[in-house]
Amino acid sequence: MADSSLPLRRPLPERITATEPTSTPTQQAFRQAIEAVEELRGQLHTLRATQAATRQAYWRQVGPLAAATVEARRALYAPLENALLDGYLSRAELQQVTELLLQNARSLQERFGEDEATIINRYAPAPAPTEPPLEAEATDTNAPPLLPHERAATAARARRQQRAQAARAAKAQAVDTEDQALLQNTKAAYRQLARLHHPDRAAQADEPTQRAQTELMQRITAAYAANDLATLLTLLADAPATSSPTAETETLLQRYTQALAQQQAQLAKELTAAQWTDTTAPWSGTEKQQRTRLRQLKRDLRAELDYLGYLLPQLADPASLKALLRALTSRDQHTL
Repeated sequence: MADSSLPLRRPLPERITATEPTSTPTQQAFRQAIEAVEELRGQLHTLRATQAATRQAYWRQVGPLAAATVEARRALYAPLENALLDGYLSRAELQQVTELLLQNARSLQERFGEDEATIINRYAPAPAPTEPPLEAEATDTNAPPLLPHERAATAARARRQQRAQAARAAKAQAVDTEDQALLQNTKAAYRQLARLHHPDRAAQADEPTQRAQTELMQRITAAYAANDLATLLTLLADAPATSSPTAETETLLQRYTQALAQQQAQLAKELTAAQWTDTTAPWSGTEKQQRTRLRQLKRDLRAELDYLGYLLPQLADPASLKALLRALTSRDQHTL
């Protein structure tokens, strides 16, 4: 069974090695942000790998039933993903199928230690920005009732507050989307490096300097062609020996630092959640409790296999799938 580490959407590559110390506060903050994200990602990877190994060791005791259940659940992906593309589902039903895909992937990952990051990253919604609730105005129960014009003024003030809150939330969402996009492409970093290190800037220099500038630009171009954002950011963070970083470079580094800070916060939350020990896991408890759970678990897996075998043809048929979705909705059920 595969490793169960779950990185963020389109993360930076895992290791960035500095060749020289940074020279400006902006560059120092940027490199510290990279190192903090790297450190948290490493901790999360190690913790989840350890937890996955524990799950895998346990499921090997269960034997062929566990492997068969994993394969049966993975067989559900194809008909569910096909249903998203076939065009016979309503918007609400498409959302429901997406939720079923996510829950199926999380079940495989959390129960069996499988690595389902591809499915989860593909269908998991982006986190919405949080906004503190508006403070409720103090009311005096003994105060006389408001006059009509006072009620109108109070209602108008509440509407203004709601619009301001919605505007702040929209602005925060736009900033988050822009920062995520910045960390998912290499173009901005490449353009800035090309301005700093293009061989034409060394046209009047001696031959060794020109050759070094040309080799550096070739490295930058190769990193851009390989979509290697880590190398480009490392070069961008290192102050060039012949000139100081431009104001535009400093601004770009500040944007990257802000985006990396958001990743750091999200990784910290994921690490805290992953450290929570599930005391009801089947491999916890005394040896007698584990044997009792193992017998029950095998019975449950046989029943689950029968259910999944029944579900598979239902998911492939549009009419049967719609009926199944209605049944799940009536029971307020979000998993298979």
